[in-house]
Amino acid sequence: MPLIEFTDKGLFCREGGFYIDPWRPVDKAIITHGHSDHARWGSKYYLCHHHTKPILQHRLGPNPYQSIGWNETIYMNGVRVTLYPAGHIIGSSQVKVEYNGTIWVVSGDYKTENDGISGAFEPVKCHHFITESTFGLPIYKWKPQKEIYNNIQNWILKNQAAGKTSVLIAYSLGKAQRLLAPIAEVTKNIFVHGAVFNMHMALVNAGHKLPWVQRVQPDTSKEDLKAAVVIAPSSAEGSPWLKKFLPYEIGICSGWMQVRGNARRKNADASFVLSDHADWKGLLQSCKATEAECVYATHGFQSVFTRYLNENGIEAKEVITEYGDDEDKGLDQEPEETTI
Repeated sequence: MPLIEFTDKGLFCREGGFYIDPWRPVDKAIITHGHSDHARWGSKYYLCHHHTKPILQHRLGPNPYQSIGWNETIYMNGVRVTLYPAGHIIGSSQVKVEYNGTIWVVSGDYKTENDGISGAFEPVKCHHFITESTFGLPIYKWKPQKEIYNNIQNWILKNQAAGKTSVLIAYSLGKAQRLLAPIAEVTKNIFVHGAVFNMHMALVNAGHKLPWVQRVQPDTSKEDLKAAVVIAPSSAEGSPWLKKFLPYEIGICSGWMQVRGNARRKNADASFVLSDHADWKGLLQSCKATEAECVYATHGFQSVFTRYLNENGIEAKEVITEYGDDEDKGLDQEPEETTI
């Protein structure tokens, strides 16, 4: 029996009596990060990183939460559990599970370039590695983060000169926080959608130092919004809520913008290939760095990715999970009225 089993409730460690990122209510859940496809309501006990705890409290409400730091170990029924940074979003962690000399690592979602707020991804040596494959195709190759930030800043400055509001579509947990520092370098006039503001305040109240933002209110004046920057989730795209910002330009921040057709279908004025996931090269390097005997690929392009690994000397298998893509499909948006 493997140390981690793939069940209809999630990734299950029978010896430890716990699940990792279960998609059904269970007695004990270890959570890699706060996105809703990995952190779901209904379990009796949650273990997570210290920085993930306020996110779970905000999204799932009061529950029995226990939190630990990275490189900190806890024993569950004799099974050794340690968290390591995943670099995906604030608090995101890989879960290392050790028992009787066997080591499994569940990566959750991850990216390999350090964004300065999520913790730097650390490859962890193991016998079995469970990886995402959201962008597991060779066409997905990210430019350096600094270059993307410069492009966003130049776009904002161009819009300011034209008297236009810059509306950036970005995920409410992860990308929205990541964008704030580069935006704040060119303007302090930053407004956010209510879903972004709610998460922002949950993080600020938990002690995270983020640039100051204002929530878009029904009485926010057009004069205040003129030439400002607005960060909104994908649920706001095409909604009447956007009329308040006329004249404006929309820029979409997503790894899927690597494919030009996606930008055209979105009717975006600008697209920025900014992802909180590893690209093809990052996925390959991470899997190799673990020196795992077997790699298990979950959500994404797992068939292509596993085939490539197998053809290049790394045993790999596809696994079916209920994890999804948080890049642009609105998996995790909090309820918010988007009409004016």
